[in-house]
Amino acid sequence: MTTETHLAGSGKRLVRDFVDAINRQDWDALDLVMSPCFIRHSTAAGPQVVASRDDLKRFLQSEYSTFPDAHEQLVDLIAEGDRVAARHRFTGTQRGAMGPYPPSNRTMTSDYIAIYRIENGQIVEAWAEWDNLSGLVQLGHFRAPA
Repeated sequence: MTTETHLAGSGKRLVRDFVDAINRQDWDALDLVMSPCFIRHSTAAGPQVVASRDDLKRFLQSEYSTFPDAHEQLVDLIAEGDRVAARHRFTGTQRGAMGPYPPSNRTMTSDYIAIYRIENGQIVEAWAEWDNLSGLVQLGHFRAPA
């Protein structure tokens, strides 16, 4: 096994462990897989800044307040060097307010893409993008464009 193959495999395992911890809402387990200096880049998320592991934990806890039955599934996982690309599938029922949008009690399923950078056996950086309009349409907050 080459060093690059080993790094790619360990990076994939790290992302799987990351998603598993989120699904279990095991915030302490995130300390094992994420750097304290973690940064998430996302234009889809708007002005909210996730500039640390603790920021991400707060974001995820808030997400579970809005979508108490939230579940993440890894659909595709590709790794090369220190990067892991993932296609995630998020499913959840909106039971709480989401910014200006009141609870709809509707379920949303949304795929999103994330690229993770691994350093010293932890996730240090992520780029994540998703289709906000599709989610808002599914939740009943917008009508589908004609």
